[in-house]
Amino acid sequence: MTAVATDISADEPRVEYNRPGIWELAWPAITSNLLMSAVGMVDIKIVGTLGASALAATTTGNRILFIMQAVLMAITTGTTALVARAWGANDRDEAARVTLTSVWMCVVAALALTAPGVLFADQLAGIFRLEPETVALASQFIRWLSFFNVAFAINIAIGTALRAAGDTVTPLWVGAVTNCFNVAFVYSLVFGKFGMPQMGVAGAALGSGLAFAVGAIILLALWLRGRLLIAAGRNTHFSRDLVHRLLRIGYPAALEQAAWQGGFIAFMWILAAYGTAPFAAYGIGANILSFSFVVGFGFSIAGSTLVGQHLGAGDPDGAQRSGWRAMQMSVVVMVLFGSAIIAFAEPIASFLIDDPEVVRLTVVFIYVLGSVQALMAIEFSIGGALRGAGDTRYPFFTVLAGLFGARLTLAFAFWGLGWTAEWVFAALIADYIVKATMLTLRFRGGRWKTVLDTKGR
Repeated sequence: MTAVATDISADEPRVEYNRPGIWELAWPAITSNLLMSAVGMVDIKIVGTLGASALAATTTGNRILFIMQAVLMAITTGTTALVARAWGANDRDEAARVTLTSVWMCVVAALALTAPGVLFADQLAGIFRLEPETVALASQFIRWLSFFNVAFAINIAIGTALRAAGDTVTPLWVGAVTNCFNVAFVYSLVFGKFGMPQMGVAGAALGSGLAFAVGAIILLALWLRGRLLIAAGRNTHFSRDLVHRLLRIGYPAALEQAAWQGGFIAFMWILAAYGTAPFAAYGIGANILSFSFVVGFGFSIAGSTLVGQHLGAGDPDGAQRSGWRAMQMSVVVMVLFGSAIIAFAEPIASFLIDDPEVVRLTVVFIYVLGSVQALMAIEFSIGGALRGAGDTRYPFFTVLAGLFGARLTLAFAFWGLGWTAEWVFAALIADYIVKATMLTLRFRGGRWKTVLDTKGR
């Protein structure tokens, strides 16, 4: 990032910073997420050798633990908006204060969520009403991974702040190191290799947790030693106003995640009524298509960062241009990725698990969700742009309309009519049509440009 000195007056020089382009911000995030997806595929292959019940258990365990993200989103969404604005306004001290406060708030939230995950793992795993063997395995997965909530939170908090400031490369290489440890730990602990105990599904959870811990230690060490773009802010003090601002911006995002996770659990509950095969197929198909999803996440990060920075610099038109550009690039790349995955859906699914019915349903799921990649690209990029502006309520409303008003309504109807699991998969299409339409109209309207000003900064 290059500094350019400009004179506002003879006595007041100001330093302006050239903001990075969308692709400059997006490619490290996309690469990082692609590596994570590749590791997810490796984990599926490893756990898949244990059978469909083991795969369904890890799907269940991950879904329950993703609920923690709803709480962290209440903090990190506000982090993105406030750090990006501070960086756009060249206020580095404010960016440091926001980051420090965000890290501590995420750690406290993670500690609060660890006890329920450990103590009530059996009850949480039983939500989906799967076979007793699957529930028992999922309970082990949830309990082990819950011990690493704090490490997960540190990775998210510091990584979010760095991306909001425009540094997407550091999270990339730290993530790459973390992923290497993930594969090594999971393989060793699932199968009992290299002197490690053979733990099966529990080993997959422990291996992932240890990898998160490695990433958290690296980021903390760099941050505290002043090696990151954003300083650790040792001389800053906690501000009740800053905590309130983070929560005020972020709580709708937390509600959005809570609604999303709750709706997703209800959707998975419907699939579970059809048996283990559709449930496992959903988990496998989603992981395969994650190679396309992560492209959208990358452009979401780029859009939210640039929208926030342009607004902080007093350039709302530039913010809008950045949002539209992120959407256009996301649509093109996600459609290309999705098309390639659809073309090779059957051989990929067959490689991951040796169960004909699970493979068949996985292919159907990939065809369904692959057909809406353009709509998903709009949701990722425009939703990210709105959150970067601090407009976090409207994406929450779109989740309510799309997930509950469309997907779940149709899925329950298809289930009640006795239609097959393939029809339940198809309910996803209506969900993304609704969300993409609502988000596009909101961004075009422009009210998001002043949402933080009307709420007060």
